[in-house]
Amino acid sequence: MKKLTRVTFIFLHTICHRLRGMASPSLLNDANALLYSAKSFTAAMLAYYIALSIGLERPSWAIITVYIVSQTSVGASLSRSLYRLVGTVIGAGMTVLIVPTFVNSPVFCSVILAGWITFCLYLSLLERTPRAYGFVLAGYTASLIGFPAVSDPGAIFDIAITRVQEIMIGIFCAALIHRYVLPARISGQFNSKLSQTLLAARQRIAETLTGKPDPVSSPLHMALALQFLQGISHHIPYDFAFSVPVRQARKRLHDRLARLVIVNCELRDRLALIAKIPFDVQILMDDVEVWLACKDEGKFKSEGEALKKRSEKLLQRYVVHELTFVEALHVSFMRYLTEAIVLVQQCYRLSDAIHHANQMLAHSEMNNVKGYVFHRDPLTAARTALGAFTIILSGCMVWIFSAWPDGGTAVSILGVCCTLFGSFDTPAPHIVKYIIGSLWGVVISLIYSFVLLPQVSDFIVLVVVLAPVYLLAGSLQARPPTTFMAMGITLTLPILCELGAHYSGDFAVAVNTSIALFSATGFAVFSMGFLQTVQADAAIKRLLKLCQRDINRSVKGVLNTDETLWINLMIDRAALILPRLPRSGQSSEQALNHLLHTLRIGLCVMRLRRWDAHADKEIKEVLTCLTHSTDINTLLERIVSLTERSLSVADELSRHHVNQLVDLYCALSTQEMEHADDQ
Repeated sequence: MKKLTRVTFIFLHTICHRLRGMASPSLLNDANALLYSAKSFTAAMLAYYIALSIGLERPSWAIITVYIVSQTSVGASLSRSLYRLVGTVIGAGMTVLIVPTFVNSPVFCSVILAGWITFCLYLSLLERTPRAYGFVLAGYTASLIGFPAVSDPGAIFDIAITRVQEIMIGIFCAALIHRYVLPARISGQFNSKLSQTLLAARQRIAETLTGKPDPVSSPLHMALALQFLQGISHHIPYDFAFSVPVRQARKRLHDRLARLVIVNCELRDRLALIAKIPFDVQILMDDVEVWLACKDEGKFKSEGEALKKRSEKLLQRYVVHELTFVEALHVSFMRYLTEAIVLVQQCYRLSDAIHHANQMLAHSEMNNVKGYVFHRDPLTAARTALGAFTIILSGCMVWIFSAWPDGGTAVSILGVCCTLFGSFDTPAPHIVKYIIGSLWGVVISLIYSFVLLPQVSDFIVLVVVLAPVYLLAGSLQARPPTTFMAMGITLTLPILCELGAHYSGDFAVAVNTSIALFSATGFAVFSMGFLQTVQADAAIKRLLKLCQRDINRSVKGVLNTDETLWINLMIDRAALILPRLPRSGQSSEQALNHLLHTLRIGLCVMRLRRWDAHADKEIKEVLTCLTHSTDINTLLERIVSLTERSLSVADELSRHHVNQLVDLYCALSTQEMEHADDQ
């Protein structure tokens, strides 16, 4: 029987896989959403049954937990479950410490609770990885348990223990179902996205070499792809796939792709500055274009190695005759063309290591690995946390001084809104979606509570009755545009229906809870829109200002960072800027140009400083000019003069200076040309 079940499961899994290959993207999305919904509903009902069986006071929280932690892939669901469990235990523990200690002083108790919640929000904003969910839950749990328990502090320990038990059951059931029932592997999603990203990188290099007009936003959109890959990559250790991509190889691959963005920009700028490409270089470029378009994997690898050797030989030949600035430009172009070939080869070797979990191949590419670097802004995080503190404390004051019986529930929901939506630049639209879903949830809950549930006396019948709403809401929750609206339904229904061991419908309680819900969310829309909305222009301006600050510090020798670290940090800043551009009044082209030039100028400064450039007075003066308002044309002339002077000296330091001065010249001259075009 066991063997037959296993064979049936394999057969169904194979059929599903074949159908996925044949289906259109929209149909596939619908099928995946329905499958996610069915699995989540199964996990929710299993959790509810277990919670009922062991006599927990509020088994509905087990249902809520399932819908909060469930994700469309195994790895994301399990990691989210773990972070929720850790955050819940910490939040419940802090609530047990805070509420009984300060309950005799409601205002001070509110200040301490609000302080803890917003401290957790602050940490979550600094973390910026999926681990931030643990900090969110530590604040979220304190809000949900702490404020309603102020009126009955003696029961706080029992409430906290019960809540943790209910949440643990929900987490266990969600992890069990999503792990073993038709699991959706996130490692497969990673490999698919990686293949698309590598193909896009090849296409952009080929388009640059053909001279095809390429908007500046095009290479920087690679930043979003890398950010997306990093988001998936974080969940892969929880995936339990048979072939888990190698962690170090993933980090190294990010380094290489980020560097490829810079190399592509350098090639494009040199092609714009070089009046005439030498004939032998043009032949090599044409061959590289053909190679990048090659679809035969074996041929791609063999021809890549041959092109690399040709490029290196040609580069050495040009280096020998490098005497003028124009010749230095040619050498610089060849240097970056060679690097582009090498980077593409490395990317595909690392991709093979990831696909086949080849540890030896992965570790052969592991020199100076950095991986994704997150931009963290303590000041912005502190401003957001301070806004949340003001909002929650304002709600507490209204509750305390009005003596509103359901005020604790309202403030707890307000705290949840501040923690869940505080990471968004514009939280109000997302809360509005949640309110719309909650409105539907209240209407459906009232119908269930006072029309359908009084007729139900059997668990199986209850499951059948709940299925239509939860299956529909679950499928909506799997689609990003309707996620928050669906959560308004899936989270409101169990609470208002008071799903417990026995029917206990109370119309007055349901109405009062609904009033508290909409009062809190309505106040959250208004207050968070006023205190926590981050204007796109202000956010972009601050990011660019921080980039320039880093260059100034680097010129002064205060900031001594690794060049790979700098590139990866700037790639993350680009990924933060790009989604904000549609809401910005600034020119997207101008903002992205500024970021790219800052990135490249920063690299030049770091390299010149690393080679003890401050010993050369002229180079020091050139670097100083970068931090002051200087005529660019005059600075470019000085760079050309300094480069030609360095070309006459054959030592290694002078050769290094030539390379970096040419890089600096290209970045500044392109910046000047684009500035002239804007005017």
